[in-house]
Amino acid sequence: MKIATVFHSGYGHTKKLAEAFHAELDGHSNVGATLIEIDQNGDITDEQWAALDAANAIVFGSPTYMGMASWQFKKFADASSKRWFEDKWRNKVAGGFTNSGSMNGDKHSTMHYFITLSAQHGMIWANMGMKPANTKDADRNDVNYIGGFAGLMAQSPADASVDEAPCQGDLDTATAYAKRVIEVTDRWVN
Repeated sequence: MKIATVFHSGYGHTKKLAEAFHAELDGHSNVGATLIEIDQNGDITDEQWAALDAANAIVFGSPTYMGMASWQFKKFADASSKRWFEDKWRNKVAGGFTNSGSMNGDKHSTMHYFITLSAQHGMIWANMGMKPANTKDADRNDVNYIGGFAGLMAQSPADASVDEAPCQGDLDTATAYAKRVIEVTDRWVN
């Protein structure tokens, strides 16, 4: 099973989230995991495009800036239209994650963009498959404290360094979501 994670990170916080997600994938013997970072010009290499084409699942990641994915991610997504013409990503599993400075930050707009992108490609979306931490006893470091259902959502305060954020609870949520993507991909592929 091949799972590729393709993401853009502006300040390093989303990269830290992507690395936590990827580490869980990479730790499974039946998963060939590929981590692809979109550069600051919104580009990836031909070899990275080929890795996405060969994957059984593609997980999209971007920070949420001004209520949407970064322009670098959008440039990548627009370039994926070449794959759309040939149905290269049809029936692959898709998923997504985002991070923003605010607890809400309109992350849902970014997530819906990922879902729409995957639907245009004819992909199958892997949601979180988990309940939120929404009791009085919930703590910021609980898994899925932000309460995402569509995909992985994290928060990094605007003045926090990469060493400080995202918090351990969000990184643990990334690990849990990676397990979910493996589960969905395994059921879909096999």
